[in-house]
Amino acid sequence: MFDPTVYDNLKVGFENHLYDMDNLDERIQITGRKDRLEMAMMSREFILQFCLRDHPEVTGEVVLRSSLQELASEILETPGGHPGCSLELRFDMNSKKPESHCTAIRSILRQSWPEQRMCQNIRYIFEEQPITYNVTAHVYFDRSVNEDQMGDIPELCQHMVEVMNQLLHLYNR
Repeated sequence: MFDPTVYDNLKVGFENHLYDMDNLDERIQITGRKDRLEMAMMSREFILQFCLRDHPEVTGEVVLRSSLQELASEILETPGGHPGCSLELRFDMNSKKPESHCTAIRSILRQSWPEQRMCQNIRYIFEEQPITYNVTAHVYFDRSVNEDQMGDIPELCQHMVEVMNQLLHLYNR
């Protein structure tokens, strides 16, 4: 019999809530899904990407990862082990003014996740005119997450939607 891991349970929790927000509430639209098993490192990664309904200008992603060490600790019930997963949230949008937008994006993210580590990446295509920059903001939860946080999934997803609404407003300025 299959005994689901912390990773499996959290993945299903995020899938259920986000797909309900898509299919039942019609607030978001799922635009991408990746479920990877890295055979060389024996790690797992799940990414669920979505945008606000009818607004693909801003996307959000939930990224859940579990390493071999975390999986083995749980499966082998290692004494002192810490089974869990890492969690990252990503937000992506295009910008013609990354200098001002990146500052505003960081401020928006800090309102919802003041204690979390963040970084932003800016990309552009060389010689493309006019230059449009792609800004990706990352929110990292530097502690391991497990089933104790299952009840936080609805609130976390709600915060993501609120942040995406604010980023959409910023995008339209």
